[in-house]
Amino acid sequence: MPDLVEVIGEPLGRVRRLLDESQLIGSKRHGAFAVPAVFIMDGRPLPSLRGTIIVLHDVGFSDDEAIDWMLTLDDTIGVAPIEALRAGRKSEVRRVAQTLA
Repeated sequence: MPDLVEVIGEPLGRVRRLLDESQLIGSKRHGAFAVPAVFIMDGRPLPSLRGTIIVLHDVGFSDDEAIDWMLTLDDTIGVAPIEALRAGRKSEVRRVAQTLA
């Protein structure tokens, strides 16, 4: 968390609120809580990330499963979903995510 606070430049309470509001997700699977660096752009959570996280939660994904899906190449999209989000292709990513239920 301290690294995330530093990267985003917000107090810990604000960072926790970003996590609670699904603007960011992270995992403790490898020890300390971590958020993938690609989820942050210009010191802020990637704007299209929140809606995508919500769609993935709605189809039953846990945070760990959502992170794995976003970081793994998807044949339908042609790249990892996070790469497509960073390129502005949020509608395509969310459409594919909705089919994962």
